[in-house]
Amino acid sequence: MKVAVIGATGLVGQKMLQVLDEQNLPIDELIVAASEKSVGKKIIFKDKEYTLISVDQAVEEKPNIAIFSAGAEVSLQYAKKFAANGTYVIDNSSAWRRDTDIPLVVPEINASDITVDNHIIANPNCTTICMLMALAPLHRRFNAKRLVISTYQSVSGSGHKGLNQLAAEQRGEVSDNPAYPHQIHENVIPHGGSFSDTGYTAEEEKLMFETNKILHSDIAVTATVVRVPVYGGHSESVNVEFEQQFDIDEVRSILSNASGVTLYDNPSENIYPTPVMAYDKDDVFVGRIRRDFSIEKGLNFWVVSDNIRKGAATNAVQIAKYIIENFGI
Repeated sequence: MKVAVIGATGLVGQKMLQVLDEQNLPIDELIVAASEKSVGKKIIFKDKEYTLISVDQAVEEKPNIAIFSAGAEVSLQYAKKFAANGTYVIDNSSAWRRDTDIPLVVPEINASDITVDNHIIANPNCTTICMLMALAPLHRRFNAKRLVISTYQSVSGSGHKGLNQLAAEQRGEVSDNPAYPHQIHENVIPHGGSFSDTGYTAEEEKLMFETNKILHSDIAVTATVVRVPVYGGHSESVNVEFEQQFDIDEVRSILSNASGVTLYDNPSENIYPTPVMAYDKDDVFVGRIRRDFSIEKGLNFWVVSDNIRKGAATNAVQIAKYIIENFGI
């Protein structure tokens, strides 16, 4: 079993290596690749030293699985080259998510969308994964009709640039390579990704499109993305209107039994999810569950997850595990 991590020096790539170690996948040979400036550098995995190689060299190694976290441009350039060699590519960028021939997968929800012939599989956006882990089991029971989502996204979603900008500003310095067009320290920025002609940002459009692709649905979705001065963990306020009437106790029961979800909801005792409690955990945490009395079948809930783990690295490794277990590679 040869597994390659493409973009191994990035924030998500490093977490992918950690999760691969934790999940104890049957890896006989690990290949770590990064940009040309990192080629030749060393990294440690399971107490063993590995030398970073170029992506071109990684293609020639013909791994069984290649997990990408190197950005859309690299994925568009190399994913099909790996796939042509029989490699299963799991891509964490936005490069393939809208491609109708490529499955967009959250394993707990739609792993069955992957077939043995799908040699490129797309990892959804972190906020989509977080929200759908809670919504999907409710949608299966009550049939979601409309979603209004507001996200509160940590700077780790912008990689090292976001982390470095917040740290610099907290020290009273000006970042020399900022991730955002405005100060993020002691501020919030209603801006995630580039703006389109519609007035929505790329991050908002991802939520709107990816939700329906993953659920095979036609839910009306609108979203507002906000960047907040938090180092790790994305939070989302979700308002959903269902087709069917629901009982709050049944909602709680469904969420309590959902795989990968932790119900953390007792507001009278100040028990509700926060990014700090979700740090470095794989579960998605749900709280502030309450009926929306402004519409007949409306529900509000608050969901938090570690965007680098379940929102990226862990989800990708879970896809790899599914492929190994189901396709006999």
